[in-house]
Amino acid sequence: MSVMIYVAIALGTAFFMEFVAWFAHKFIMHGILWTWHEDHHKPHTVDGFFEKNDLFFLVFAIPSFLCYLIGGLVPGYFWVLSIGVGISIYGLIYFLIHDVYIHQRFKWFRQLDSKYSRAILRAHGTHHAKQTKEDCESFGLLVVDSKFFKKRKRASANVKNTKDPFKNNEIYN
Repeated sequence: MSVMIYVAIALGTAFFMEFVAWFAHKFIMHGILWTWHEDHHKPHTVDGFFEKNDLFFLVFAIPSFLCYLIGGLVPGYFWVLSIGVGISIYGLIYFLIHDVYIHQRFKWFRQLDSKYSRAILRAHGTHHAKQTKEDCESFGLLVVDSKFFKKRKRASANVKNTKDPFKNNEIYN
């Protein structure tokens, strides 16, 4: 196979991972593994940097690692390595957007300001407005419903989403 096919496989996998992540978030994180994800929907009160939710890094890293291993060691399966690279690309994008930009766990880039970046913040803020596993919306990260591209109306003195962790973020509002 040519290099372009391997690149296409990696990029196609990275694209497809948004939908895998959406499915995992909606049906696994807000389902059977809610006990891992629940602390992500609550204010961070535990000492230390990590949340139980960070265990999901392993859930996605292990298949990527296995793809690297199989694709690198088994003759004729280099295309599997490309799948692992695609999963890693999505993981890096997810880390930079979710952990760095949205939750600002690292203060690397805080001044993104475009319609798309504000829509991502609004969608994620709407998702986090609920602290329970039921009745949440917006489970994806990069694919954002068009309603989040509209400017959010300023709340009156009676703020409806007081538990929204993004309510004080200027870009989000």
